[in-house]
Amino acid sequence: MALLIFFNLIVSDGIEEWDRAMDNGSVTPEQIASANIHAYVGFAILGLALVRLLLRLLQGAPDAPPEEPPAFQRAAKLAHGAFYLLFFAMPVLGALKYYADVDVAGFLHAGPVKLVLWILIVVHIAAVPVHRILWKSNIMPRMTTGR
Repeated sequence: MALLIFFNLIVSDGIEEWDRAMDNGSVTPEQIASANIHAYVGFAILGLALVRLLLRLLQGAPDAPPEEPPAFQRAAKLAHGAFYLLFFAMPVLGALKYYADVDVAGFLHAGPVKLVLWILIVVHIAAVPVHRILWKSNIMPRMTTGR
């Protein structure tokens, strides 16, 4: 899921080019194909988010490392909740723009919501050395396998 999210965040030129071409009324088949790839990856992310949410509801989430201070445990819960919200919001907003031409959805998808997702990703990755160095906990297995 992370690879698909990174793909769509980094390789978004095709959908942006399609959007500009739509404004000019001169969309090529290549632009449509490129935009479709972005959209289909978004649908895959949405499907995986549903599976992930179901598993989390059925199995629960792993406990926070005991070394982690309570304030950081609460922050982690908020961050994970925000991730789940974005896992659903990004594909839905993108689909509303692409399939229903809802401009505000496209603005939110490509602007502030995308920025929040990038910030969360950076903070999430930065948490690994903090856990390792400050609290001496090995958080990587939990992040990669859920254990």
